[in-house]
Amino acid sequence: MSFNLAVLAVAVLMLIIGAVIGFFVRKSAYENSLKQAGKSAESIIATAKKNAASAKKEALIEAREESHKYRQQQEDDLRERRKELQRQENRMLQREDTLDRKDSSLDQREHSLEKREEKIDSTEQKLENQQKEVISTLEKQQQKLEEIAGMTHEQARDFLLNQLNDELVQEKAQLIRASEESAQQDAKKKAKQLVVEAIQQSAADTVSESTVTTVALPNEEMKGRIIGREGRNIRTIESLTGIDVIIDDTPQAVALSGFDPIRREIARLTLEKLISDGRIHPGRIEEMVDKSRKEMDTRIRELGEQTVYDLGIHNMNPDLIKIVGRLNFRTSYGQNILSHSIEVAKIAGTMAAELGEDETLAKRAGLLHDIGKALDHEIEGSHVEIGVDVTTKYKEPKVVVNTIAASHGDVEPTSMIAMLVAAADAISAARPGARSESMENYIHRLEKLETIANSYDGVDHCYAIQAGREIRIMVKPDKISDNQSTILARKIKNQIEKELEYPGHIKVTVIRETRKIAYAK
Repeated sequence: MSFNLAVLAVAVLMLIIGAVIGFFVRKSAYENSLKQAGKSAESIIATAKKNAASAKKEALIEAREESHKYRQQQEDDLRERRKELQRQENRMLQREDTLDRKDSSLDQREHSLEKREEKIDSTEQKLENQQKEVISTLEKQQQKLEEIAGMTHEQARDFLLNQLNDELVQEKAQLIRASEESAQQDAKKKAKQLVVEAIQQSAADTVSESTVTTVALPNEEMKGRIIGREGRNIRTIESLTGIDVIIDDTPQAVALSGFDPIRREIARLTLEKLISDGRIHPGRIEEMVDKSRKEMDTRIRELGEQTVYDLGIHNMNPDLIKIVGRLNFRTSYGQNILSHSIEVAKIAGTMAAELGEDETLAKRAGLLHDIGKALDHEIEGSHVEIGVDVTTKYKEPKVVVNTIAASHGDVEPTSMIAMLVAAADAISAARPGARSESMENYIHRLEKLETIANSYDGVDHCYAIQAGREIRIMVKPDKISDNQSTILARKIKNQIEKELEYPGHIKVTVIRETRKIAYAK
């Protein structure tokens, strides 16, 4: 036991001795490393001081060089500024010299002007004196002339003015006659040739305007079936088509009345289908109305396509072609609008070809010039405004749009084609039998013609003849001379063109007759 404690004590002692020795060894190594670190730090500090001194010298050298450059630049700038100031000073001196010379010149001119003013004042004084003398002389001469002529100054002036007015009236009438004769000689032959060639290549039927369509019945019993129990069938037809069905005493016939030709045609097709089928009741009526509407749409489209194809017009919007087909069911003064538009297109195309214009474009403009009439009962506005909007919407050429806008004179035509279409429109509307006219409008036009003629002084009486296409005016020969008759005819013609609307043209004839009768006894 004691031995083990001794060994343990020796071991502990050895450990303590080892720890002490290790401590001193580490301490010696630490001191050596501190000495080496101090030496390396001193070396680094010395090197850094050397580098800092070198960098300081280089920075001082660069700063001196920069300062020198800056100083040199500033000196150069100062020298340039001095030179510029010297140049400006020289220019100012030159301007001062110039102003001095101008000042001297102005003084001389002022002196010269003063002399001229003095001369002008003296000249004016002399002229005033001379003017007074002339006025006095003229007054004396005028008094002598009045004594010699036996007329005052005012009487002589009125005499001369009346004589000059008569001469001017005569010259004016001669100029009017000469200009009319010259224009007729140059243009009448060519215009007639163009118009005749255009018209003879176009022919259109006349369709009477109507608001009633008659449908034939196989027997009288069919009327009762159309009316239906308590009138339910006829009410259904009228409500679905918007057309009045008139059943009267006319044997084996029913009348369809309405202002919309397309609706009237749909009602006619519906009735014919119902009569053919034999089954007439509200359900069947509704089915036939739908079928007739579809057939009508197909027919309208085919009419438009056929019209465009016949005229040789291409690249037209399908919706616009359908609107063209609708024109077949519109009339104006009894004239079918589609037939009228085709006729206008052909006439305008022929005249355009003769004059070297685009024939196809002229036909296109002629066909579409009344396109607004196909929609004027559905859209507010005049048919001209509607036509312009529709053709603009479907991107028609500007010439076509302007032709429609200028067709009634609201807008100035911008192309030859627009004027040709207007002429073709007038030709188509004015040809005999093209349009019907109500008796009320006819009488109103005749009365207006005679009222216009009677409103002028010197007119004795007048007569509207040839269905209002000519007016003959008898004038008083003691108040209207031959030359004044020419002027009167032109004035009445201008007023008729301004105030009346009429197809074709109206001939104005002024008659002045003087009779002298003597009896030998």
